[in-house]
Amino acid sequence: MLLSVTLMTLDHRTSYVNSIRSSIAVLVYPVQYLVNFPGNVGDWASDSLTSRKTLQEDNATLRTQNLILTTQLQKLNFIESENIQLRNLLESSKRVGERILIAELLSVDMDPYKQQVTINKGSASGDDIYPGQPFVDAKGVMGKLMHVAPFSSTALLITDPDHTLPVQVNRNGLRAIAKGTGSQTRLDIPHLPNNADIKIGDLLVTSGLGCVFPVGYPAATIVEINIDPSLPFAQVLAEPIAELDRSREILLVWPGGKAKPNPANPCQLESDLKPDNTMPSKTIQPAHPAKEKPTS
Repeated sequence: MLLSVTLMTLDHRTSYVNSIRSSIAVLVYPVQYLVNFPGNVGDWASDSLTSRKTLQEDNATLRTQNLILTTQLQKLNFIESENIQLRNLLESSKRVGERILIAELLSVDMDPYKQQVTINKGSASGDDIYPGQPFVDAKGVMGKLMHVAPFSSTALLITDPDHTLPVQVNRNGLRAIAKGTGSQTRLDIPHLPNNADIKIGDLLVTSGLGCVFPVGYPAATIVEINIDPSLPFAQVLAEPIAELDRSREILLVWPGGKAKPNPANPCQLESDLKPDNTMPSKTIQPAHPAKEKPTS
């Protein structure tokens, strides 16, 4: 008993018993084989003496399962080809219209007070990714990049408490601000008067103000409106349209086309800051100098 307790203690706390265990396993293997031998003989006899009817039933079942799996495989092949076509379509849109880039999520921040994710695109990819760049999924706006590293980037979702999104009501063009609440299913729409023309079910789209998010992308749907006559503003809540907790692939968007905006002024592209040598700059002088007005 003392020897057993000693060996178990050493095995649990150190690695000195591993070599002893390997040697004992080699010695015990013949005993294990002899112990399992009767069971193995019984299984072999049972398989050898199986009736023809049982074999036919098993064969029919396997044929049915094979047919079902083959059909499912055909559907998967169709989905795969459709996915390739969609990717090619997205790549073609980079050449003919608004520039976009596919990225994948690497991790999600587990902090309950933050709504951040990490994507697999960074500055080393050569795609001119920049901080503040918006990204969307197949249904709507998801957020914008905050920090760009060489091989990955940290992104802020629109539901983060520190995120604000300029939006407008798609029905009448009413402008508003969508602020994150920390919940992936709610956005706060503050500072709307009690008599504002807004209804439950209204679609909120990006307004393009601030030149960070492109115009017209779906953002959220109004789900709750509480009006208190004693307060100057109504309490309006909206639900994001993007699948913030499900999407694995996102689309990085360049609002200005192929160029990235100027960090100092998002409404101005960096390409606009480069001097154009094709046309000489001219200073237009007035034909007649303006007369100075007498001061009183």
